Amino acid sequence: MVHKRKPEWLKIKLPQNSLSAVSKHHLNTICSSGLCPNRSECWGCGTATFMIGGDVCTRSCKFCNVKTGRPAPLDPDEPRKIADSVHSLCLKHAVITSVDRDDLSDLGASHWVRVIEAVKAKNPGTTMEVLIPDFQGRKDLIGMILEAHPEVVSHNLETVRRLSKTVRSRATYDVSLEVIRQIAAYGAVAKSGIMLGLGETRDEVVETMDDLLEAGCSVMTVGQYLQPSRNNIEVSEYVHPDIFAEYQRIGKEKGFAHIESAPLVRSSYHAERHVKNSISK
Repeated sequence: MVHKRKPEWLKIKLPQNSLSAVSKHHLNTICSSGLCPNRSECWGCGTATFMIGGDVCTRSCKFCNVKTGRPAPLDPDEPRKIADSVHSLCLKHAVITSVDRDDLSDLGASHWVRVIEAVKAKNPGTTMEVLIPDFQGRKDLIGMILEAHPEVVSHNLETVRRLSKTVRSRATYDVSLEVIRQIAAYGAVAKSGIMLGLGETRDEVVETMDDLLEAGCSVMTVGQYLQPSRNNIEVSEYVHPDIFAEYQRIGKEKGFAHIESAPLVRSSYHAERHVKNSISK
């Protein structure tokens, strides 16, 4: 397949000062490991996304740049390290995600709770979003996260139903919808996101919006898939910004409390707004 060149609207220059600030604190962020194009802007707004549970995932989703394999044991001091990092960077809003830990008996849920509690105790003025894995659909484990009361609980569908098996290694579309449904039923702000440019159609994107709304999702992100390495699935299409704007309009009309839709949008893009806009509605 001929390699597709990125259009001008996807070309950005990342200032080095933000990179230096994060490196100085020795943070394990999905901003860097996931090669997020917005990391400078988010850090400048007082938001960062931390990845807990190590930097090796037990799954091998074809869109993801995180290493896959056998993870090391959990770091019992990680909750304190994350809490201290949030504090030292004076973050207004912290987003926490993790690798999948299918190797653990509780899939990492208790570690998640310890991190959330540590961040809240050290940073009472900082709001928090947790971007959680599917925990294999286990409601008891998802319930543990909800009982820790983060302001926003997010779980990404990643793509439309038809492409889910191709793009994701173990997670399924329907299990992910059930995760979102449980989050919403608990009363938490439920959030999800998808990537475009994987071969989806307009009707499939709109259908996905309907599925999310039916499950109780109130915040949605829509962004362009960018192939992080030659080992990942190739980009099928670079979707024009006007199409993203159309999806944002459709999402608002359908009833999402907040929707971000643009080529460079990622799960945690403008995450601090998601707290304010969704909770106030």
